[in-house]
Amino acid sequence: MTILYGVPGEGLGHATRSKVLIAWLLAQGHEVRVVSSSRAFTLLDKTFPGRVLEIKGFHLAYKKLTVSKSRTLGLTLRTAPEALQTNFWQYRQLLHGFRPEVVISDFESFSYFFAKFLRVPVISIDNMQIISRARLDVTIPSAEREHYDLARYLVRAKLPRARHYLITTFFELPLRPRYAERTTLVPSIIRPEIQASQPTRGDYVLVYQSATTQADLTDILQQMPEQEFRVYGFNKDEAHGNVLLRSFSEAGFIAELAGCRAVLTNGGFSLISEAVYLHKPVCAVPIPAQFEQWLNAAEIEKRGYGRHFEAITPENVQAFLAGLPQFEAALASYQQAGNEVLFARLAELLAEV
Repeated sequence: MTILYGVPGEGLGHATRSKVLIAWLLAQGHEVRVVSSSRAFTLLDKTFPGRVLEIKGFHLAYKKLTVSKSRTLGLTLRTAPEALQTNFWQYRQLLHGFRPEVVISDFESFSYFFAKFLRVPVISIDNMQIISRARLDVTIPSAEREHYDLARYLVRAKLPRARHYLITTFFELPLRPRYAERTTLVPSIIRPEIQASQPTRGDYVLVYQSATTQADLTDILQQMPEQEFRVYGFNKDEAHGNVLLRSFSEAGFIAELAGCRAVLTNGGFSLISEAVYLHKPVCAVPIPAQFEQWLNAAEIEKRGYGRHFEAITPENVQAFLAGLPQFEAALASYQQAGNEVLFARLAELLAEV
């Protein structure tokens, strides 16, 4: 079967998850082309040379630690002419000798519109659709209500009327009845390298910050000299007492994730899912104005897997560390058979197509 796979360029989480599925599809004998942008394109093109086309994608802009709507709008308007020209050229490239029988989109719009143009079915595979297609089981505070309403609207509008929605998640929620027929919840996508790792309980906390504008992070962590922190996100190797900054290394990061005592991060889905899979307690501090991250953090706390805070402070981190025994006990009951459930359901959907 010929398949076009769309991967957004914003952040690397989508790319690392999609890489697992693309590799599986190729192993099943399917002919796969991929469209992506930014850092995700670089990663996927290196992994699947000759199969990936670069497009211009949508990017978020930040002001301090918060997503800035005005800056994001300005960035989008400034880059729109070049993006449209580039993407139109890639449309023509794809149309020359390639006709997908199905399009798989990981919350990516180019591939979706390409599918609609050719009138081929779309299968959505991502974690975002849970915001609109499931009934949430956490209380949304008034400060988050606007972000929730906006996120729900955007998610609904992103890939409407797909043939089926596979929602990856580390927390089960009831589906809204109107969406149940064309929606399936499946466990989070876990990289083979994570599955192959042997988790141990070290004496350090792994820290990952995707929004590296928090310049005082090292100073905050140094106020807890009795605890070692290994920090990824600033992409440099430096030692500041009990705080060790790490440059990016996929193998190094996976090894330190498997061996850490606990994880301190934003609300990003991929790392939280992998931490839960490895039974690592999570302290989640979501980036403000990103409801999906807020939801992930809220679900971590609701299920007893860790804590959810609005800011990284010495007091919050110490409160999290004090609860590690309870979090480890709750995580012990989490079980997942790799990606087999997702692979089986996707195989069924492709067979139907």
